[in-house]
Amino acid sequence: MVTRVPGWLLHHRITIEPYQGDSAYGPLYGPPVTDVPALVADTVRLVRAPDGRQVVSSAQLLLDPDTAVPAGSRITLPSGRATTPISVSPIDAPGLPVPAHTEVMCE
Repeated sequence: MVTRVPGWLLHHRITIEPYQGDSAYGPLYGPPVTDVPALVADTVRLVRAPDGRQVVSSAQLLLDPDTAVPAGSRITLPSGRATTPISVSPIDAPGLPVPAHTEVMCE
């Protein structure tokens, strides 16, 4: 039985700059976490934001369940495009043959 997403499946690398708050000059980000394993799908999907609105996601990420992605973070995709998460969802189904992972829907 698979308990977490296999590392060989996460063949893309992204950079996450964790959001730390706002300043007088705009958002503040922590030090970049580079070379984060991910599976990136650059497709357009209609998703629901945490406030219930329907919004367009232009990239979806599948990450290891231990990867932290604070709301408002800046994510650099393998293409070099920077984006921010719309939603971050931990997926865990103990006892079922579904690998634990974190799903991130990006703007």
